[in-house]
Amino acid sequence: MNEKFLDFIRKYQGSRLAVAVSGGVDSVCLLYWLSELNMNITALHVNHGLRVAADTETQYVADLCKELNIPCQIFYWSGDKPESGLEAAARDARYKFMTDWCTENNIDALVVAHQADDQIETFLMNLARGSGVVGLSAMQPETYRDGVKIIRPLLNVYRRELVDYCQKNKIKYFFDEMNDDENYTRVKIRKNRHLLSDKLGITDDRILLAVENLSRTRNALDNDVSARVADVLYDGYALFTDSFLFDLPPDIGLKCLGVLIQTIGGDDYQPRLNSLMFALSKLKSDCKFTLGHCTIRRFKNQILIVPEGAKTSIRKKNEKLKRLAQKKQ
Repeated sequence: MNEKFLDFIRKYQGSRLAVAVSGGVDSVCLLYWLSELNMNITALHVNHGLRVAADTETQYVADLCKELNIPCQIFYWSGDKPESGLEAAARDARYKFMTDWCTENNIDALVVAHQADDQIETFLMNLARGSGVVGLSAMQPETYRDGVKIIRPLLNVYRRELVDYCQKNKIKYFFDEMNDDENYTRVKIRKNRHLLSDKLGITDDRILLAVENLSRTRNALDNDVSARVADVLYDGYALFTDSFLFDLPPDIGLKCLGVLIQTIGGDDYQPRLNSLMFALSKLKSDCKFTLGHCTIRRFKNQILIVPEGAKTSIRKKNEKLKRLAQKKQ
């Protein structure tokens, strides 16, 4: 069993965990490792009904959990499916099933099987998009979605180690044919990233090291931004003077804007960097626009961010804040 995995997961000993199990090698190996450690786990499996083998995989996961004496909860994504953006819709549906169940059952964390190869591919995909620190720090080992803690204990474990473990122990797993479909950018990167090492000497380990270094920078930035945002965030909206954004170094100003929009708009992710840069440029003068399910308005030297559809009277917000201040006195 991988030592880096053990170092990460030890602090969750005694926690009530749910484990996302698709039937692929990553999640099957993760399930076995957690079982060997006698962790308090429940397996969650989502049948999207999109592939011929979906029902077979679902039955295998159920049988495997029964063999390991692990409780298993199975969800079925039924109804109409979108014609475009199917992969993203399936992912959103999968997480919604799982996070809702975790909330209802007071689960401490949802464990997912993203591993080192996934991390490298995410970094390279975001590099191709021209992402900043947030995108290039790729997936974080601990995040939240819909109020549920998500943990990724395999981010420093390569897929080959997971495959070796399953093969040596004669553990069955399923292969998703989409992993060979080069119509997907991630698959193209997966099949060609060896060229970075072969031609340029940029190894996978070096990429992971860069991601770790960027993550430390991201965490320091997040802590600073959280403290700043707390000062201007009120009951479901933000109100501040332009100096809050424009007297800061550009990267911090962009991050503050992104966090405010994500928090007020309720999205799982912040707007992309190019959208935030465009928004920041518009906010240099009086304006009103929408982004990330928020309405953003500047009038004179004040900026207001509210949920999309809410009223945008800066004067009334100022009056409300004055009344609140007087009550506190």
